Amino acid sequence: MANVTLRNVRKTYLGGFEAIKGVNVDVADGQFCVLVGPSGCGKSTLLRMVAGLETVTGGEIDIGGRVVNQIEPADRDIAMVFQNYALYPHMSVFNNMAYGLRNRGMAEAEVKSRVEEAARVLELSAMLERKPRQLSGGQRQRVAMGRAIVRQPKVFLFDEPLSNLDAKLRIAMRVEIRKLQRRLNTTSIYVTHDQLEAMTLADILVVMNGGQVEQVGNPLAIYEKPATTFVASFIGAPPMNLMSTRADEIKSQLGGSAGEAGILGIRPEDFVITDQTPSGGVAMSLTVEAIERVGAETFVYGAREQEDQRVAATPGELPPGEVIVRIPGTDAPAIGQKIRVAAISSKLHLFSGDGRKRIEA
Repeated sequence: MANVTLRNVRKTYLGGFEAIKGVNVDVADGQFCVLVGPSGCGKSTLLRMVAGLETVTGGEIDIGGRVVNQIEPADRDIAMVFQNYALYPHMSVFNNMAYGLRNRGMAEAEVKSRVEEAARVLELSAMLERKPRQLSGGQRQRVAMGRAIVRQPKVFLFDEPLSNLDAKLRIAMRVEIRKLQRRLNTTSIYVTHDQLEAMTLADILVVMNGGQVEQVGNPLAIYEKPATTFVASFIGAPPMNLMSTRADEIKSQLGGSAGEAGILGIRPEDFVITDQTPSGGVAMSLTVEAIERVGAETFVYGAREQEDQRVAATPGELPPGEVIVRIPGTDAPAIGQKIRVAAISSKLHLFSGDGRKRIEA
């Protein structure tokens, strides 16, 4: 096992395109780190740099106290699980898992022992003689994971391993991967664009955007205190409501002059439907435009109107726009109905006008 440390890591391609712009991340021994962000943010490129499949333009990648920038992938003591299973179709499950060990010249008795132990952990023991075409998608992904496990590496790398599975199977495999990682206690770095997957898997979450790290930390801490409006809108489903405001009271908390632009954020679940106006909080009237019932909760999409959008205890106004409110149960107001919603002051998130800085009240 080993820690993984990235120090000012950069990647620039021919033509000057900078895909990774000075990333610093420290993954402790045994931690499960998830890199999350939209397509094109650089998360897979960064993972491939750790694996040695992409060269490093600048900075250092340290695995277990050893800088590996110039070390070949095979000598980095890592194992990678890809989005595509990449199994040999003519080989049995056993031989697929044993292939890499045999290539290293490992004794057959040790190969057999490692494969059978990995198969037991992954509940594949009854399938060792089957070919990949005889397996479901989830079983094939477990074989691909088994092929990595038998190597007993210092670090596991996962590149969106569940993206080819259907929604139900993804949830099941997500749970399996987390249980497996805890059992093996091997340092792991996992790439996904699915923020729910990231939140449920990670010990340490790295939110990326445009080749840079927006925020690093515990998933719940990031959810509760996003550092930027990008993180606020990306982490959470539905996303945080973000509203431009010039309210004097809010602006005084931003440390700027009265009337200077800022951004107010409120999570959908932090609104309540009420006629009351909380002291120091926010209240607004909405016209219901759409309803989404998803079982135990309902999402209400409403439009704000300029004249009704007063921030409680301030002279400022919020501009018109859409607000999402999450309420428990399946009862919901009717489309076209006007409702009043409010959020207390402790549930408000404040950001600078450019969205790049969180402001603590």
